[in-house]
Amino acid sequence: MQRLVPPSVLRFVPTLRLASIGGCDLSRIDIAPTLLLPQLKQLKLYDIAISELALHRLLSGCTMLESLDLQSIHGIRIVRIVSLTLRSIVVYVHNQADVVELIIEYAPCLERLIQLGKEGPRTSRVIAAPKLAVLGYLTPRISKLELGTIIAKDIPISLTTSVRTVRILVLDSIGPNLDVVVGFLRYFPCIEKLYIQSHLRMDMKNVRQYDTLDPIECLELHLRAIVLKTYEGKRPDVNFAKFFVLNAKVLEVMKFGVCGNACNEKWIANQHRRLQLDNKASRDAQFDFRRDYDSYSFQYNKHIHDMWILDPFDRSSCKCC
Repeated sequence: MQRLVPPSVLRFVPTLRLASIGGCDLSRIDIAPTLLLPQLKQLKLYDIAISELALHRLLSGCTMLESLDLQSIHGIRIVRIVSLTLRSIVVYVHNQADVVELIIEYAPCLERLIQLGKEGPRTSRVIAAPKLAVLGYLTPRISKLELGTIIAKDIPISLTTSVRTVRILVLDSIGPNLDVVVGFLRYFPCIEKLYIQSHLRMDMKNVRQYDTLDPIECLELHLRAIVLKTYEGKRPDVNFAKFFVLNAKVLEVMKFGVCGNACNEKWIANQHRRLQLDNKASRDAQFDFRRDYDSYSFQYNKHIHDMWILDPFDRSSCKCC
């Protein structure tokens, strides 16, 4: 049972720089329209009950807020964000009864938007976030994705316009599904780093051919790093990865997080042959196969809000990961 927050807590708000509030009920506390938290830079709300009005008033009073973490928020179906200062947002949804729609109405400084959890949000709308550079964790559970005037329903997507600010993209792919991933690369043509959490499905063919008459800008000019997690080296995996080996022309590194115990020298040599590494599109590309026991590291990342790290998913930049 969630506890009520005593009103006396609010007397500390003028000096707070970081706040983590969880396991309580904020829906009954009177968050006045004039409540100000002028020094607060980081706010985490987890396992709380709150109304949409109370959340709006709370965020409106955080005039210097840079990072927002919402985890398992109850009593609210739509989260609306309006903030002049937010640079990083994480939304974690674990239960179908929780948040189903995320709306970023106006966030001119927002650089990172990360959605986690097995249940959504099912709909994501980013109306105005002109600096958005890091986006994830996009999964098949998202049924509608809207950025500005671009709307994608029933992903996989097919679009004639694009979003050019996003540089780092994290995807969850069942199959993995090459057609869906290529659709995202057309949607976000300036991707430089692509992270993919794969869920193997043996009936996935992945036999797509690259059409030089309809080139993919991302593969031609921008994509420099790919990380594949839960790679098993079976036919759907191989065909998926081979498409990038043969067509990513400026690729610098492709990392394979191999699940299971097959990652030995003989197995790796066989993968090199099957992936046709001798025919790689990028002469300088490096390919790294390593056994990976941490299949969920894209989701559980301690550096999501650390803006001094340009790529929060790059574990090589952190000695503690």
